[in-house]
Amino acid sequence: MAKDKRYIAFTVPGKPLGKQRPRFSRQGTAVRTYTPRQTVEYERLVKESYIAAGGKKLEGTIGATIRGYFEPPRSTSKKQRQKMLSGEIGYTKKIDADNLAKSILDALNGVAYDDDAQVCLLLVYKAYAETARVEVQLKEL
Repeated sequence: MAKDKRYIAFTVPGKPLGKQRPRFSRQGTAVRTYTPRQTVEYERLVKESYIAAGGKKLEGTIGATIRGYFEPPRSTSKKQRQKMLSGEIGYTKKIDADNLAKSILDALNGVAYDDDAQVCLLLVYKAYAETARVEVQLKEL
């Protein structure tokens, strides 16, 4: 009998953030490596959103769909804004799609799965929307 494949969808509220590079500081002769506070706080928000949605640990190979939605700039004309919100104008600014995926997938290590290496199928999408957020779907393959 085949095991039922599990699926979860959840939303991370707020502006999508990409994975930032580690920072380095010198203390005497020693060099200390640390993760920027903004990245740590965003990863905590991702974990909390997953748990609040009733997320359990997934097993085996996993497919992930990550949709990052960004608000149009306030200085945008009404005509341009409509084009942005309808998808006529795509979101091509920073952050890069791969950094968006990395921040979400790394945050879910040990929570949604044992390691993000289990993610074998990945779709990342960036677009404009009225409300900034990230929508994540995970599915056992």
